[in-house]
Amino acid sequence: MTDQNEMSCQELVELVNEYLEGALPPEDKARFEAHLDECEGCLNYLNQMRKTIELVGRLTEESVPSPTLDELMGAFRAWKAT
Repeated sequence: MTDQNEMSCQELVELVNEYLEGALPPEDKARFEAHLDECEGCLNYLNQMRKTIELVGRLTEESVPSPTLDELMGAFRAWKAT
């Protein structure tokens, strides 16, 4: 039987942004980190998110090829319109 305080993998995925931004309440942060201690898959996911944020943070508009930038901008416009 699962302890009511244990965090599921799905819940961790839903809270990963708040965790990385330091916005989780202390109790949720403790549950998040306890889950990481027991779940290698979620630890890998967290590390992938950190790496993605690091790499994306290095991008500049000038570093993205024009066709790709146009495609991204079109996707964002379409997403915003929905």
